[in-house]
Amino acid sequence: MKVTAEKNEKVANMIFASIYPLYWNRLEKHGRTRKEFHQVIEWFTGFDEDKLQTLIEEKVTFRTFFEKAKIHPNKHLINGVVCGYRIEEIEDKFVVYKQCRRMEKLIDELAKGRKMEKILREEKK
Repeated sequence: MKVTAEKNEKVANMIFASIYPLYWNRLEKHGRTRKEFHQVIEWFTGFDEDKLQTLIEEKVTFRTFFEKAKIHPNKHLINGVVCGYRIEEIEDKFVVYKQCRRMEKLIDELAKGRKMEKILREEKK
């Protein structure tokens, strides 16, 4: 599927706090812990638990969420299909959409029981 400017804008304007509980509910159903969930988010965005809570309370949009984030330098290693979109084929001009799908891919892998060292990608040496 192809991302459009309208789709990117729609996601960019969504409130992170409204989606966060959906992510957590999915992980909880699969027996994952909040600590693991936050570890994945912190690896990807640089947000510790306190900063994450502040952003939730401020009801920031995904655009603001990702603008404030320090996205991990190994983000390019996150690829595959999420919700019908192949991450590596999403055009770079749709930054928010691409970052959102990358984060969802990490959460998806956590829900499916993938080992943390595989989720938190490292460059091969």
